[in-house]
Amino acid sequence: MYRKPFGLTRHPFDKEIQPEELFPSAAGRETDARLAHLLELRGIGLITGESGSGKTCACRKVLTALHTGLWRVVYIAFSTGNVMDLYKTIAWEMGLPTERSRAALYRQIRTEVNRLSTEARCRPVLVIDEAHNLRSDVLEDLRLLTNYQMDSENRLCLLLVGQAELRRRLSMAVYEALAQRIVMRYHYAGLDRDEMPLYIAHRLRLAGTELPLFEPAALEAIFQATQGLARKVNNLCHQALIASALAKARTVTIDHVHAALAEVT
Repeated sequence: MYRKPFGLTRHPFDKEIQPEELFPSAAGRETDARLAHLLELRGIGLITGESGSGKTCACRKVLTALHTGLWRVVYIAFSTGNVMDLYKTIAWEMGLPTERSRAALYRQIRTEVNRLSTEARCRPVLVIDEAHNLRSDVLEDLRLLTNYQMDSENRLCLLLVGQAELRRRLSMAVYEALAQRIVMRYHYAGLDRDEMPLYIAHRLRLAGTELPLFEPAALEAIFQATQGLARKVNNLCHQALIASALAKARTVTIDHVHAALAEVT
C-alpha cells in the first residue's frame, strides 16, 4: 500500500530479514562478542531478553556465519514437551533415528557428539530457543547431556535463549547445579532512544530510500510506545506508514503514529 508512494523497493519493516542486514546495535555487538567467547569455551551460555527484543535474530546472525565444516549447529525452538520429546527433536535435527527409548536416545546423542568432536573435528553447538518454557526435568537433562567430566575440554556447547523469566528461574536453588556451569550470561536490551531512529533509517535504507520519512515527533512517539523493542517498532512503523500513505502525506507525523497505535494495541 505504501511502497509506491514512498518509492520503496520492499516493505522495510517485514519480519524476514537476512542476518547480514541486521542493524548493528550496541546489544547486537555485545552479543557477537559474548557468543564468540562462549564458542571458544564450549560451555553453557544464557541469552535472555524481552519478547520481540531481537535476541533470537542476533544469535542466529552469529551462528549462521560459522563455518559448516568446523561447527555443527543444532537449533531447536522447544516449548513445553518432556525429556523424551527433547531427545527426539535433537536426534531428528542431528539426522539420527528417533524410534528408540529415552536411554537409547540419550546414548546415541552423546555418541554422535563424541564422533563429531573427535572423528569429524566438528564442534557441536546445541541452541534451545524459547528456553523459558522448558520443564524442570528437561533443564536437568540438558545439564546431564553436556556433562563430559572425564574430558579435558567440553564436547558440547549449549546456548539457552529465552525471556527474562528464565534468568530468574535459574537463580533458584533447584537449578544450582546447572547455574554453576553457565559460563556466559547476557540480557539483550532493546534499542535505546538514540539508536531507534538510526534503526528505522537503516531499515528504510534497505528498502531503497535515504529520505527521513519519520518526523522527529513521530520518532519520539514510537519510542515511547515501544521502548525500543524491535518487533514493536517494526509493527508500529509499518502501520504508521500505512496511515501516512492513506492521508497522502509525504512524511509520517505524530498523528499518523497515534492512528497506527490503534491498529497494533
